[in-house]
Amino acid sequence: MTETPAARHHREQQAGSLTTGSLILLPDGERMAEVHQVELERDDFGAPALVLASLSGGGTLRIAVGSTVTVVEGTPDDVAHLPLAPAQPLGVAQSPEAVQSPGAGQLTEPAREQPGETPAPAAGGPAVVVPPLPPVPPAANGPSEEELALIPAPKGTPEAVVEAAAEAHPDAVGVLLLTDRLAKGVNFKSGSCLKDLSDLAHELFIALKDAETSLSVADLLTVLPYDGNPGRWTSVEASLALASYICRQDGQNERAAVYEKLIRTPENQETDPFKARMAAKVRQRSLNEPNLYDKEIFRAIDNSNHDAEREWRLLRLESLLFLRAHGGSETIGMSELQRRISNELEAVRS
Repeated sequence: MTETPAARHHREQQAGSLTTGSLILLPDGERMAEVHQVELERDDFGAPALVLASLSGGGTLRIAVGSTVTVVEGTPDDVAHLPLAPAQPLGVAQSPEAVQSPGAGQLTEPAREQPGETPAPAAGGPAVVVPPLPPVPPAANGPSEEELALIPAPKGTPEAVVEAAAEAHPDAVGVLLLTDRLAKGVNFKSGSCLKDLSDLAHELFIALKDAETSLSVADLLTVLPYDGNPGRWTSVEASLALASYICRQDGQNERAAVYEKLIRTPENQETDPFKARMAAKVRQRSLNEPNLYDKEIFRAIDNSNHDAEREWRLLRLESLLFLRAHGGSETIGMSELQRRISNELEAVRS
């Protein structure tokens, strides 16, 4: 059997050996992308576990180190006009970039089909069935102006809100440490300042059971727009999840729904259908497999390290609140989430 040029330009290799500049076949089996940067994520034992491959056209692929990927040899220009080698059994079609015209030795653009039209079988060959691409996940809808009005404006400047929290709890060391730093000035462009505000809101609610003051501090962050910076957004996201939980517990369901829409803001950003599908898959996987710090908590319990146990439980609580603000996941339902959140609150408050 004669090997085609396309087949000669494809090879299989483990994801752990990917390097910058590698051209790989994407998960849809139809398109290629160049790897811009490769990062290695390790498991809790220090062993390589996950390859994070940033693509030149934007987006990141998460691939298990031992998984096999298809690498296309050559430069992007070299392979741009090569048909993809068959990756599926005969009868299930690929979508090649170009097809070889019979007898001409030239590469020509395939005829474009109208939506819903069934492709005609090639002369002398079996019928080819082209499976449709999965639908683009619907973008999350942001809250309307009327809904945003349910979040009250702060009472005074951000510094005044922080000062009111300190005055309400003059003997709480954790609150005073945070408010002393924030009293110098609240800078919403500073990631560390956003983290202090988020920590203050959590300290007020979790340690001091002061839901009202906690919500007033959290609302300094919940109204901030998503600026594309994941590090800064983490603090806003944690405050949105906390505010949603407090309002649900207080019966303010409409206001809680606004926070839950705002926490999905990053899901609105991607306009490319393929990248949106990939992002949705990664997002759903993170919701289905959240890091709940079980090993770290058990290790702290075994070592009778109560301070470390509390810190890890606080991180677990944040993860659970985040899941709850997203309506749960395919692996943890809302009733189970509510039970786990109650258990963690009781554990860290005791």
